[in-house]
Amino acid sequence: MSADIVRELQTAIRTGKVVLGYRRTLRELVNDRAKLVVVAKNAPSHIIEELKYYASLSQTPILVFEGSSRELGAACRKPFMVSALAILDPGESNILHMVQGGG
Repeated sequence: MSADIVRELQTAIRTGKVVLGYRRTLRELVNDRAKLVVVAKNAPSHIIEELKYYASLSQTPILVFEGSSRELGAACRKPFMVSALAILDPGESNILHMVQGGG
């Protein structure tokens, strides 16, 4: 996973509004508040499929993090695994532009 994505993710967590966890991410997607969804590569397939489905309905970009949920948790500077997260407000980060612009 690109170090740029990790850095922008940490900036979004620090300066914006991010919810961690599959259930909270799903809730924000359904309520059309998520600007971007990030899901760990090793998340259970039903979680990935459900998030992709709701992301397509709300036309929210979804990023598959090229690492495990443990690595995604570490990228978020959390001492636990994170299978999915939703960025509601990117704050000072450029992560939305990076994802939409392809890098």
